[in-house]
Amino acid sequence: MKKLTRHGLMAMLVMGVLGGAGCRRDGERADVHGEENGREPGVIVLPPSALAAGGIQTAAATLREFRRRVTAPGELTFNARRLARVSSRASGRIERVLAVSGDRLGAGQVLAEIYSPDFLALQAEYLQAAERAKRRSGGGDEAEARAARALLEGARSRLLLVGATAAEADSLAASGTLRPLLPVRAPFAGTVIEAAALAGGHVDLGGELFRVADLSVLWADVHVREKDLAAVKTGAAVELRSQAYPGETFPGRLLLVGDMLDEGTRALPARVEVANPGGRLKAGMYVDAQIEAGGGRTVLAVPEAAVQDDGGRTVVFVETAAGEFRRREVGTGEQSAGWVEILRGLAAGEKVATSGSFLLESEMHKEMLEDEHGHS
Repeated sequence: MKKLTRHGLMAMLVMGVLGGAGCRRDGERADVHGEENGREPGVIVLPPSALAAGGIQTAAATLREFRRRVTAPGELTFNARRLARVSSRASGRIERVLAVSGDRLGAGQVLAEIYSPDFLALQAEYLQAAERAKRRSGGGDEAEARAARALLEGARSRLLLVGATAAEADSLAASGTLRPLLPVRAPFAGTVIEAAALAGGHVDLGGELFRVADLSVLWADVHVREKDLAAVKTGAAVELRSQAYPGETFPGRLLLVGDMLDEGTRALPARVEVANPGGRLKAGMYVDAQIEAGGGRTVLAVPEAAVQDDGGRTVVFVETAAGEFRRREVGTGEQSAGWVEILRGLAAGEKVATSGSFLLESEMHKEMLEDEHGHS
């Protein structure tokens, strides 16, 4: 028995679509022509009902302009400009932990609260300075009033430095009531990627509590081959592809090209920025980058959906007559914006199956199985 591709394995799933639609009436059965009926093998004939049931559509091979692209492998990483270590700005005891790894955060959201004697002392100092400034503002020595205001501003600045907001400082001055816990806040909207804070634990000044990353924009560290170096320029448009999402592309931009070749791989590091609004791309994923390099050329191309892989061979289904499809091996080149360059095997204007082409592949393998069982 011939070795089947993954499309052959789907034959059992699509028998009801093509086989059922093809057997509704006499003479309406899908037929794979073989040598036993005097016709060339590798041709499928389907009645209109089967074409409609299988959702089979066609598109013509056309001449299109492909811009030259440089392919570079890479790996997604966090955007270092939107990555932060959140540490304690005062020593103390962690009273509450309000965020854990994986949590999505808003800018300024409280992640933890710390009981800190230093924070309490700074609040008391601020209240004393506010009271003194209030007394000196009623007249008297202007120099003393200026000094009191300076002391107040200094106390307020120190309070803000440990993590209090301007609104909290104003509220403290108005109420005169100390806040018992120091809040630790997210520096920007993002996701907690590491959380080291534990309730009841002690933390020193500068002790790391969380790592927060903005995952809406990622970087890809890619490797440009030495021979392609002259063709790539900073700012060029880039398309990223990942095995996690076959057939999809993610647009990006080339931020920079490095200055030192890797002696082992003879490749130069480069950085691509890619938007990730839905969070589908993940740091650590391997990607292939297609970097626009200028120098457009006109090529014969078909939609990506028309091209099938069959055990290492690339094939398409050419519509040779109404409802008749011939399986043909082709040579392919570059891909661009959902189209595949055809190097050999097709002529401009020939129609190939796009939507539903995998059903044709599966139907052919199903008939091959039936023929082999019939001859065994």
